[in-house]
Amino acid sequence: MRLWNDRRLRLSLTGLGGQYLLALLGLGAFSVNTGNNLLYLVFALMLGLFLVSGILSRRALRELKVLGLEEGNLFARVRGGLRLRLQDAGHGRIRGLELHLVMEDGTVEPGFLGSADRSGETVVMLQARAGHRGWVHVRALECRTRFPFGLIEKSSFFQLDQAVLVLPHPRTPAAQPSSWRGEGQRTLPREGSSSPEGARPLRMGDAPGRVHWKRTAQRRQPWVRTFEEERPMGLHLRLDLAAWAPGRPFERELEQLSGAVLQARLQKREASLELHGVQGIREVHGHTACWRALAQAQAAGTP
Repeated sequence: MRLWNDRRLRLSLTGLGGQYLLALLGLGAFSVNTGNNLLYLVFALMLGLFLVSGILSRRALRELKVLGLEEGNLFARVRGGLRLRLQDAGHGRIRGLELHLVMEDGTVEPGFLGSADRSGETVVMLQARAGHRGWVHVRALECRTRFPFGLIEKSSFFQLDQAVLVLPHPRTPAAQPSSWRGEGQRTLPREGSSSPEGARPLRMGDAPGRVHWKRTAQRRQPWVRTFEEERPMGLHLRLDLAAWAPGRPFERELEQLSGAVLQARLQKREASLELHGVQGIREVHGHTACWRALAQAQAAGTP
């Protein structure tokens, strides 16, 4: 039952609270008709419990402010984490709050804040699932509580209107296109690290003096020694925005590029992205930077 509703606060009676209120009214009417002092005492205790429940649950919503929302790496159509930072002046006060975020074209699972942090700042992790890549607006935060007895539910609303960047869905690439440059090898000279640590098959550009003759004889193909100073160059991706028109094929290409960046991160390889657009060529380095660039990419070609 909705008791009160405005832009900042909403009060509603729970099922248990409705049963409790009916019992309270029935007991009050029976005590008035009989004039029994013991019934009056029980009625006063039940009424006091009902009032204390409302006061404590209302107090649990006070002195709470929203500092910000951090999206992290949130992919489209994949459940990811949102970090909600709250300023809490309760100094260890019991809250018992359910946190509900209102997101456009997406769903956010409710979070829970049990008690205040004495440091003054509290971080709550919420699990979200967005429907598309790009900027998505988070409109409001709703805090609900039935603390301590579950008789009345109180809800407090905070207006956020904050934009969250959703990364493209990381689709596993079926094959490696010609626009992707695979992993190569570079040598970082480090003093005292010239001892070999393993072997691998021969690649183009390897010096003949590094051939591992024993392993070559065992495998019947050329193998070379690997050294501790060798590091992978990583993956370099290239995307020509003028060659793509807006639509589902362009989105699938972005998803495959996003999946390639994810594979490079899991393999602890570097990743870079080269974007060709109407304003020139832009190159970004790093996994997160590549994902954010893909999330904001817009096709410049004609259908």
